[in-house]
Amino acid sequence: MGHVRVTIRLAHPTRREQAIEIENVLVDTGATWTVIPRSLADQLGLETLGRKTVRTANGDVEVDHSFAFIEYAGRNSVSDVMITDTFPDVLLGVFTLEGMALAIDPKSGRLIESELLLL
Repeated sequence: MGHVRVTIRLAHPTRREQAIEIENVLVDTGATWTVIPRSLADQLGLETLGRKTVRTANGDVEVDHSFAFIEYAGRNSVSDVMITDTFPDVLLGVFTLEGMALAIDPKSGRLIESELLLL
């Protein structure tokens, strides 16, 4: 299976009608959080709730923490997002996938419905 890329819509949680379509988003099952560049966070008017230290392929970095409305194929959620100054793309992380009851099908390399567990 290669990389899985999808098109999503992102918005400020209270302004969902102003969602922006983002193409070629990498679904990263190795990433806990969804990551967006600061320019997109600013465009959406996302508020920073605080900072978090996160581990990346290049070591630990400080990022801003926020929330965003995220929609994919008719499913939506308000999810944590990490705002980065160093990575120019959007990564869709595991917490967002699980919150939308989605998983990667390793055979097809596409997102499929998964079971929501409330345990």
